[in-house]
Amino acid sequence: MLTLTPGQLSLSQLRSIATRFTPIGLPPASKLAVDAAARTVASIVAAGKPAYGINTGFGLLARIHIPEEQLEQLQTNLVRSHAAGTGPLLDDATVRLILALKIASLARGHSGVRWELLESLVALYNAQVWPCIPSQGSVGASGDLAPLAHLALAAMGEGSVRVGGEVMPASEGLRRSGLRPIQLGAKEGLALLNGTQVSAGIALMSLFAAEQAFAAAVLAGALTVDAACGSDTPFDERIHTLRGQPGQIYVAKLYRDLLAGSAIRESHRFDDARVQDPYSLRCQPQVMGACWDVLGQSARTLLIEANAVSDNPLLFPDTGEVLSGGNFHAEPVAFAADQIAIAVSEIGALSERRIALLVDAHLSGLPAFLVSNPGINSGFMIAHVTAAALASENKTLAHPASVDSMPTSANQEDHVSMATFAARKAGDIVTNVRRIVAIELLAACQGIDFRRPLRSSRQLEQAFEQVRMRVPRYDVDRYFAPEIAAADAWIAGGGVAALVRTEFVD
Repeated sequence: MLTLTPGQLSLSQLRSIATRFTPIGLPPASKLAVDAAARTVASIVAAGKPAYGINTGFGLLARIHIPEEQLEQLQTNLVRSHAAGTGPLLDDATVRLILALKIASLARGHSGVRWELLESLVALYNAQVWPCIPSQGSVGASGDLAPLAHLALAAMGEGSVRVGGEVMPASEGLRRSGLRPIQLGAKEGLALLNGTQVSAGIALMSLFAAEQAFAAAVLAGALTVDAACGSDTPFDERIHTLRGQPGQIYVAKLYRDLLAGSAIRESHRFDDARVQDPYSLRCQPQVMGACWDVLGQSARTLLIEANAVSDNPLLFPDTGEVLSGGNFHAEPVAFAADQIAIAVSEIGALSERRIALLVDAHLSGLPAFLVSNPGINSGFMIAHVTAAALASENKTLAHPASVDSMPTSANQEDHVSMATFAARKAGDIVTNVRRIVAIELLAACQGIDFRRPLRSSRQLEQAFEQVRMRVPRYDVDRYFAPEIAAADAWIAGGGVAALVRTEFVD
């Protein structure tokens, strides 16, 4: 069992949740804080003192006082009315991460929910009953209201869930799993709906996928250096120490280690007429290192957000106060997601340029389009066109979502972050880049084949063998799309990351 210690989640725990299902639990000590906040809510209700979201309406309706006997209906109505999302459903892994983030945030003890509600959410998670959450409908402020409403609605036994890949009414999914629908108390619907867990969860999924794409791009880039008979001099430690950029220094070492001992490199170390390689080979540490630094900043921001209390209003049981603020505004998440999008787009742009280099016989010294008998065979011609198309898409997708705002709720919510869209499109970019890099891996291995009998380094030969286990050498034109998909699946499945470790740590 994975224990979710409120406020102390780690990137490795979050990555594990995103990757595979493991039952979760909360530390017993967190019950004390949760119970204290719940008692604060109960005392406010008993006193009849107006407190936003507890015994009032919402948004511009906050001036309307709601009598005690209608508070449960108030919270139920809130969830039903806010479950207005649209678009494709989020996948199970993303929903799993979102639900874990919501549980951990509520367990901090500042949201005013009862411990019984948290127990119900944990049971929902452990039964693998995943709420069906539409991916569109949040502007990333006042919380991810619509998508989180779909999560809460499913826990209430309404809406839809997915169990074992099958979509069904939530009431049926709960019944099959032996779970009872939750009955919301004062403040609980609002606590479930407010928060940045959807935008943060999707952004974290994009970050973890970006780690895989980054590792694959470093590996593909090193293979391309050897396939194109490039130089390893640009990776010399002394060059990067003089600049001092930490990501650049780190990435240069990755390339040095990958290329160390390559017989292909030694074959042209001397008497090579070329003085310098094109930027797509030579400047890999500078570009990829900068991308690594930006992704690292995003990882730090998202880890903080994963541990945050981001609903509203917040309870402070030590003083009995209820404070209204704006922790639900997802601007930090929006910036982090946009940074991921920009950095990963650059990774793909650089990879596409290396593919272009490999298929160009004048630059690479390899057969045109990496195939014997070019002319009758087109080889990697259109595979490169596919990579170019994906790289071009990314240029539009990388435009920051966080610079936009669309006022909502009759201008009460007059500036929003668009964090959820930022996180979604960051994931789209990562998928595109992973496929660009998959094409480069195939192209680079094809280039290595043409350098035989010379061999590359031990690590790159190991990677070469992994690719060839999935995709044979390209001798004559054949149906190519499934082979690109096979390389893409290898990257997405973590196969490359097992060879090149580039995960962020806490």
